[in-house]
Amino acid sequence: QVHLVESGGGLAQAGGSLRLSCVVSGRTSILGSMGWFRQSPGKEREFVGAITNNWMNTYYANLVKGRFTVSRDNAQNTLFLQMNSLKPEDTADYYCAAKRPYGGIWFESDYEYWGQGTHVTVSS
Repeated sequence: QVHLVESGGGLAQAGGSLRLSCVVSGRTSILGSMGWFRQSPGKEREFVGAITNNWMNTYYANLVKGRFTVSRDNAQNTLFLQMNSLKPEDTADYYCAAKRPYGGIWFESDYEYWGQGTHVTVSS
């Protein structure tokens, strides 16, 4: 029905930047907000940021606010996560997620569709 594929993960130095992409295919017309989550060993999957569909409002976790930017290009069915001023604690597997246009955007359970993840390592 809906498929998401992330790319752009890799190794970065502290203070550096990475740009993650998520290409969406299938029935994209049924989607509302899209978001990014991350998970590191021994921790729960946590919210990173999200963007709504029509007004393009953005929402961020406190730990990434001012450093990360979520954007979307609906013409190319692509979601982006621009990560600047990276810190070692940003090291994690990053997941792209999409949801239907109802409900909240803060929790993992709010989203119906998920990508397989892309790994980010930030060295000190």
